Amino acid sequence: MKTNLKPIAITQGDPAGIGPEIVAKAFRDAPDVLRGCFVVGNVATLRRAAGCIARPGIPSLPVAVIEGVADALDAPPRCVPVLPLAGLPDTVAVGRVSAEAGRAAADCVRWAARAALRGEVAALVTAPLHKEALSAAGVNYPGHTELLQAEAAAHQGVALDAMPVRMMLASDELRTVLVSIHVSLRDAIAAVTEANVLQTVQIAHAALLRTLGRAPRIAVAGLNPHAGEGGLFGREELEIIAPALAQLRAQGVDVHGPLPPDTVFMRARHTEAHPGEFDVVIAMYHDQGLIPVKYLGVDKGVNVTLGLPLVRTSPDHGTAFDIAGQGVADASSLIEAVRMARQLA
Repeated sequence: MKTNLKPIAITQGDPAGIGPEIVAKAFRDAPDVLRGCFVVGNVATLRRAAGCIARPGIPSLPVAVIEGVADALDAPPRCVPVLPLAGLPDTVAVGRVSAEAGRAAADCVRWAARAALRGEVAALVTAPLHKEALSAAGVNYPGHTELLQAEAAAHQGVALDAMPVRMMLASDELRTVLVSIHVSLRDAIAAVTEANVLQTVQIAHAALLRTLGRAPRIAVAGLNPHAGEGGLFGREELEIIAPALAQLRAQGVDVHGPLPPDTVFMRARHTEAHPGEFDVVIAMYHDQGLIPVKYLGVDKGVNVTLGLPLVRTSPDHGTAFDIAGQGVADASSLIEAVRMARQLA
């Protein structure tokens, strides 16, 4: 297939988890969506993954070795094109945390990020990695978002704080963007500052303006129960969040809040019967924002990193060590991540 589009790189994820098998399953079950994609990883790992999803009556899934990025565009459907990365292990213990697996996952992400930053690929889709395995490998970033932020800052020759990023979890019913990501709850509360709220809304506004083609309607959740109830349950809404929103409104941003966090996600949820009042909810911390989207369906949620000079999406999955190697993991979220990466790219 000849096309002027650039390929999409998919990282294999932690080889001890479900990443390789959901990647293989996506190529098998959604060949039209995965056309023009390739895997950055280890050939033996992907062949083992293709074997573990094999089922009677379903043709086996071939794994094709490609020599360059452009070769992915000519790969036939229902095969897994793999660009082998040197130095990755052929075998790791499935279902166990290991430094070797963590290092392999990080190496794939770094390669794909640098290819995207050089303009060689249209986007990257990252399969799940394990934060403990990353740490064991000496990777000093708690997850994909922070690792990609560091790569982008280094590529542009700027300090890390000059490359602010935010995490958005999106489905067809709800989008949320987080003020803080992978920090303790105590540190997350401390991260609710006027500057951080202001920056989060600005990043979300800019990203969704491009995606939607219009100014997004943005809701901002409070930090405290009932959004502080006028200061009875905390003063962060009055002293931090509200002043930030006043500045944003003065800039012309369509922002609402701070709103009670126990009802704002219901107001923003979009269905055919009840269109949502808002296009996105800004959540003050990780679990406040992610639980509502995940409750609506883990198979539908897609993680998007906002603020980077590249397109990156990922499925809403962990490494699921308890079922790794059994071929039963659901690839729906990865397929949705590829769809969204293609739209954004």
